[in-house]
Amino acid sequence: MGEFDSTKFRSVLGHVPTSVVVVTGLDASGAPHGVTIGSFASVSLDPPLVGFFPGVTSRSWAAIADSGRFAVNVLGSGQDEICWRFAKEGEDRFAGLEWRASALGSPLLAGSLAWIDCTVESVGPAGDHHFVVGRVESLEGSPGDAMVFFRGKVLSVHADS
Repeated sequence: MGEFDSTKFRSVLGHVPTSVVVVTGLDASGAPHGVTIGSFASVSLDPPLVGFFPGVTSRSWAAIADSGRFAVNVLGSGQDEICWRFAKEGEDRFAGLEWRASALGSPLLAGSLAWIDCTVESVGPAGDHHFVVGRVESLEGSPGDAMVFFRGKVLSVHADS
């Protein structure tokens, strides 16, 4: 059958628009961490579960995982800078960024379209990623335009209310 073409795989799957979220949490010392995720989904209504796929090499997810909880911050239109800030490993991504602690203690980013506060239900292997399932403990949404990832770019989606 031949060698698998991972470049073509990425290109073709780039045709599937995805939500853009930043998963945040605290490490053992109480320091905030976060990572941009383009593979977030609703998993179950009863019980209320959501899921996402951080890379196995993600240092940010590794720092958050041991706490057993995380928040999903759904990015809205115009939050491009936050999207790209949390997409790169490295410097203090929270420097100069406004946020508050959720009821479970995870960072909720100011200006997010919605947030979902979760406890970790399970973490399983999924190739070069983990499949993290979170139990929703509380959540809140607000009106506004969404950010989506499509063909390597962030775009705004306007929803009429």
